[in-house]
Amino acid sequence: MDVNNNLAPSEKLSSIVVKGMQEKKASDIVVMDLRNVKNAMADFFVLCSGSSDTQLDAIADSIDEQVSKALEENPWHTEGKENKEWMLLDYVNVVAHIFKKDKRQFYALESLWGDAEITEIEDIS
Repeated sequence: MDVNNNLAPSEKLSSIVVKGMQEKKASDIVVMDLRNVKNAMADFFVLCSGSSDTQLDAIADSIDEQVSKALEENPWHTEGKENKEWMLLDYVNVVAHIFKKDKRQFYALESLWGDAEITEIEDIS
């Protein structure tokens, strides 16, 4: 996803969230387009995995920094900074989910929102 002026605001925001994740080597990045899913609470969920507490913190900070720099927006709500197993940055129309690998499998959001259009982002090395 390229960040350009032809994208809807939530699409642009989701691509910036992906960039923030990639900056800190997040793995298994997935963009879930929920715009055509009945009762969805956001336009996009962007999911990724990290392998340590430190990496989860770094990914969350990178997303926050990228979104702030590009769009001058801050998360409306954040969760999970204390327990470091599943962190959430809620920008209202786009929600970033940062998981430890085992917790991601446990919560299985990709299955839970099975009607979403899912785009897997290739890991960059």
